[in-house]
Amino acid sequence: MLAAFSERVRAAEIAPVADIGCGPGDVTARLRNLGLTDVFGVDLSPEMVAIARRAHPDLRFDEGSMTALDIPDSSLAGAVAWYSIIHVPPGQLADVFAEFHRVLVPGGHLLLAFQVGDHPLHVAEPFGQQVSLDFLRLLPDRVAEMLSQAGIPVEAQLLREPDGVERVPQAFLIARKSAES
Repeated sequence: MLAAFSERVRAAEIAPVADIGCGPGDVTARLRNLGLTDVFGVDLSPEMVAIARRAHPDLRFDEGSMTALDIPDSSLAGAVAWYSIIHVPPGQLADVFAEFHRVLVPGGHLLLAFQVGDHPLHVAEPFGQQVSLDFLRLLPDRVAEMLSQAGIPVEAQLLREPDGVERVPQAFLIARKSAES
């Protein structure tokens, strides 16, 4: 799906692209390797931004929240949220999708990846460390409905059954902001 997204954005011949919730920056680097030359990452965690900058010093990484991006209106050809909306409280998803709509140019593309389900996953001790994390699992049809309500209707959807160590299906959605927006 990253390749399909990159092809769609490159075909429009406009830039830049943001990897929102970029974590260590690996997807940001992958997008650049797929031909998106003006790509940058944004993450809420200063620690993740520092890791991304060390791992990929030739790319730009900024601190920021997907609920209030420090990105001008209608300025992104594309946005990727690769397993990052799983950290958003359910009541804030509509606001996040409205924010994605705000920063995308008319005709801009959005790629979302997330685990499928109708209840969150609570993790208390991953990798032997005591933490308290909730990972939101989402229903693709509900996410598609919310994106459509935000003015970013889904153009392509892939549902993948669990593979290897995964225990739940995965969803990948490519949506596109209306050209008239």
